[in-house]
Amino acid sequence: MSDTIADATQEPSEGPPRRRILPLILGLILAVAGAGGGFFAARSGMLPFSGGAGDPASREQMLPLAPVAFVALDPLVIALPGAQNRQHLRFTAQLEVPPDQVAAVEMIRPRIVDVLNGYLRAVDLTDLEDPSALIRLRAQMLRRIQVVAGEGRVNDLLIMEFVLN
Repeated sequence: MSDTIADATQEPSEGPPRRRILPLILGLILAVAGAGGGFFAARSGMLPFSGGAGDPASREQMLPLAPVAFVALDPLVIALPGAQNRQHLRFTAQLEVPPDQVAAVEMIRPRIVDVLNGYLRAVDLTDLEDPSALIRLRAQMLRRIQVVAGEGRVNDLLIMEFVLN
């Protein structure tokens, strides 16, 4: 009777672990194969929503860029108010304008520089030191430039240099 009990206890312990491991290994192999196949399908452009770089249809749909011109502004060096050790801001920018408006914007460039100079002198030093403030400052400067230049003459303000020293 003790042999039957020993045999009964040994059989179930060897059988179930093999049955448990086999589906896990099979599932792992299928998951790796599925991930590789999905990556290949997305990368090669076989999927209609992938928008991959290799998709010829996406290259054909790219629109040509609108013609633009750039007007460089004179660099500004501004002594910052309230700075104990007399910090300075060095600012250089370019304006993105339609090609037919270059002459008009060039003609009023001194006014644009004056508006930027006045605005940057009025900005608080703590605003200039904040890394996320550049986006807000850029939007404020662009709005002031567009008011001075007139509607449709300036599309964007590109900041080339914004250095505190």
